[in-house]
Amino acid sequence: MSESDVTAIITEVEAQEVELVLRSFTHDDAWRLGNLLVELAVERDLPVTIDIRKGTQQVFHAARPGTTPDNDSWIKRKVRVVYRFGASSYLVGLRAKAKGSDFNADHGLLFQEYSAHGGAFPVRVEGVGIVAVATVSGLAQQDDHALVVEALRELREAQPLV
Repeated sequence: MSESDVTAIITEVEAQEVELVLRSFTHDDAWRLGNLLVELAVERDLPVTIDIRKGTQQVFHAARPGTTPDNDSWIKRKVRVVYRFGASSYLVGLRAKAKGSDFNADHGLLFQEYSAHGGAFPVRVEGVGIVAVATVSGLAQQDDHALVVEALRELREAQPLV
């Protein structure tokens, strides 16, 4: 991937994070988002694990055939990146790549604890900020990320205007 490709993807992901701010996000919304992700995964026969956390509380979790407990480990590491850096795990990793740096070494973080690979996306609420993280693990990182973005867009479009 060229430097200009990385820059273009960073711009796209930054725009997604601005676009996908919700009006609210309740436990019921987390359930809806999780179910949207499961429906997409079932329709496409995707081997993914899906996880939604509000703060430290896991409020939705599903594992499809073809996944392993290792996917749960990836989810935890990606979620930590979102909460620590306030951006999607994909964006954090892309920014490190654009600088030609090693994310974990630069921040003194163990890879077993933090992973700046795509798939964990911050759930933001207008006027509040990050209230949850939606994560997919099992595909290539850009595909994990894209699946979460697709489901968040659908959830956002279904929310009533305030």
